[in-house]
Amino acid sequence: MCRPYGNAVLTMIELACHTWAFNDLTLPEALGTIARLGFRNVDIGSGPNFNAPRAAEDPKGMAASIRRDLDSFNLKLSDLYLMLPRISVIDADKRPKDLDLFTALIPFAAALGAPGITLSPGLAHPVEDEAAWERTVSGLREMVEKAQKAGLKVSIEPHMDSMAQTPDAALKLVKEIKGLQLTVDWAHMICQDILHDKIVKLLPYARHIQMRQAARAQLQTPFERGRIEPKRVMAALKTANYEGAVSVEYMNTPGWHGALAVNTVKESAKMRDALRDARDNL
Repeated sequence: MCRPYGNAVLTMIELACHTWAFNDLTLPEALGTIARLGFRNVDIGSGPNFNAPRAAEDPKGMAASIRRDLDSFNLKLSDLYLMLPRISVIDADKRPKDLDLFTALIPFAAALGAPGITLSPGLAHPVEDEAAWERTVSGLREMVEKAQKAGLKVSIEPHMDSMAQTPDAALKLVKEIKGLQLTVDWAHMICQDILHDKIVKLLPYARHIQMRQAARAQLQTPFERGRIEPKRVMAALKTANYEGAVSVEYMNTPGWHGALAVNTVKESAKMRDALRDARDNL
């Protein structure tokens, strides 16, 4: 989406919604709900309403089926999130399975027309476990290189309980792995009481943004109880010349790091409106 500004044309940040907010529904039902909320872009993530191993078995068939659903609801795919968190583990069976599954999903992602793939940076290990760090770097480097050959971009989401929980750890990975980008989930930073000025240092490396309300030690809250300021976020994205989408991503996983149960329809609508108003008033 573009708009004129003097003699120039500015790209307007588009809003998206994540299917994880509706993982108690089938994927077509989740897409329909997101479309009825007025979104024109959607993030699809592996989980209850999207079976990644099944997609790997029939990549073209599954991609065609999902594309039909996207078209029927007038939605564009803004991100494909594949967790695959075991790239950091030492287990000789589990780690290769996640790497092999990623390789098998590349034809699916390409056929689906995914603008990029978000990955977990791997399950957390102690800082002193240098071997875990090397396994993570090696795994991500392999995944990025394979994806790039198919014309796909890859980003990691710095998140709680991962090898890149903090901005510093995330930036270290990005600088070690050529081509790796970031999916910045603001709530994971706010939950750790990380200040705004440190979060925005991630933006030059951001391919995708995820947003839901959160507070210190609470990974998800109702809108009125959250500490995220949509106006400040959108201003920071503009300053960073960010051109991707901002995805509203609520979750049906209460309890994880203090995440509160919320009505995902109502909360998604509140965050949608706040982000839209902040964007349009820049």
